[in-house]
Amino acid sequence: MVAGELVQEHLRAGTGAPDDIMVGRKEPEDEERPNEAVHAGGAGETISKRAQELEEDKEAPPDEREVMLPNGGGGGEGEEEEEKRLETRVYARRFAVLAVFSLYSLVNAFQWIQYSIITNVFTQYYGVTNDKVDWLSIVYMVAYVPLIFPATWLLDRKGLRLTALLGAGLNCAGAWLKCASVNPQLFAVTVTAQVICSVAQVFILGLPSRVASVWFGPREVSTACATAVLGNQLGTAIGFLLPPVLVPNTPDNVELTGHNIMIMFYGTAAVSTVLFVLAVIVIKDRPPLPPSQAQAVLPDSPPEDYSYKQSILNLVKNKAFVLLLITYGIMTGSFYSVSTLLNQMIMACYENQELNAGRIGLTLVVAGMVGSILCGLWLDRTKLYKITTLIVYILSFVGMLVFTFTLDLKNIHLVFVTAGVLGFFMTGYLPLGFEFGVEITYPESEGTSSGLLNAFAQIFGIIFTLIQGKLTTDHGPLSGNLFLCAWIFLGIILTALIKSELKRHNVNMGADSNHLKAGYLERRHRKQRSSTTDDLTKND
Repeated sequence: MVAGELVQEHLRAGTGAPDDIMVGRKEPEDEERPNEAVHAGGAGETISKRAQELEEDKEAPPDEREVMLPNGGGGGEGEEEEEKRLETRVYARRFAVLAVFSLYSLVNAFQWIQYSIITNVFTQYYGVTNDKVDWLSIVYMVAYVPLIFPATWLLDRKGLRLTALLGAGLNCAGAWLKCASVNPQLFAVTVTAQVICSVAQVFILGLPSRVASVWFGPREVSTACATAVLGNQLGTAIGFLLPPVLVPNTPDNVELTGHNIMIMFYGTAAVSTVLFVLAVIVIKDRPPLPPSQAQAVLPDSPPEDYSYKQSILNLVKNKAFVLLLITYGIMTGSFYSVSTLLNQMIMACYENQELNAGRIGLTLVVAGMVGSILCGLWLDRTKLYKITTLIVYILSFVGMLVFTFTLDLKNIHLVFVTAGVLGFFMTGYLPLGFEFGVEITYPESEGTSSGLLNAFAQIFGIIFTLIQGKLTTDHGPLSGNLFLCAWIFLGIILTALIKSELKRHNVNMGADSNHLKAGYLERRHRKQRSSTTDDLTKND
């Protein structure tokens, strides 16, 4: 289905009219102006030279001919301006921007999971129950939902740099506050610090597709998005691996436990500080020239008549995107739930295996990182978004079933294998959802579409974690995992119903860029008219 759509779009691109055919509509107005000039000349004795100049300005703003002139008209400066506006280029700086973003996203993800993977250690140290430690993970999801709307509004209005610096800065502040919470009586302080880190996450999770679209070319945009998501996944992987090593279970020595926790917290704070400084130095809103035609035909900043509320409504009215919201929420929410409860599931089936629980989590996420990169490379090569998404969804369901029914076979090595298979597809799905969402909602902001996808992921993650946690505690891991399997199966059905329309890809191929260019020029023309009218009013 998707391949057929792409063939049709290529055929339309090959037979379509020139790109700027829609922007020559003002020529009749230009033809009327000689008559107006004759009329003005006949009354030249009664009309002052200044009035004539004002009249000409009123009829046509200074740049109107240049803006509206078709490419075929031998337009001189106007033609050069149009060519310059559509010039594209990729810059080496894009790799530095991607690297810094991925690294501080990594630290934020590490801080999300560092409590849950050693739940038993923190419950003993702070003297709290399992569900309270679970909330140190769930708070990431709870904070995201109400804050995503102001965060995406800020991204649209103020740009990538300010949003990225807020994410890196808050992540650094939360890490340092955790250092002050290393005391059995200060659980409330560590909760506060985790809340700050969860707010930082709001300014991080929605940026991968924005970073990729603004800085990377059409042949590398999906791979760049996958790499940006990869940083977050790698942080989760390290969060599974390091805490059990740095903070081993020493229930008889509270002081040693506190010392180990402090080492982990101070190390995280130091790394967060370095990355915040690098973010200040490296990250910019956008390169001097856009990297693709899809970016070139969009204005550098939101037009005056831009409405964030209308942008949200446009996305909500997009049926394909609404289906993607639900399916992405189901899959990613399932991943959040499994990650949060993995320690409890392993400990319920295998005693004294805290270290292996972390290693299994590492295996799950590292396999997913490989899946993410492979999916990104595949999308850049084929653009088969829907088919790839559906296949990965089906294989994630199969992986979840296998993991569920082999978890309690008393073979810890088998759990490593099944968790790796599950992670390869379930975690590998995350960048697929981002890129598919950008394609079917273009030219709406990448930050807004990604933000809504993440909001639904957090909502489903909260619900799934609470319900699966309750089922796991009361009835065992099998019932909790079967609950997730049922939801993932529903996600497969809904994914099959998504209509795939690759709008961004069509623009990059030149098949659908005419109306976007015309819309850009029309907004510019309207702005120039408004500016000229204001000048005339002041002069009068």
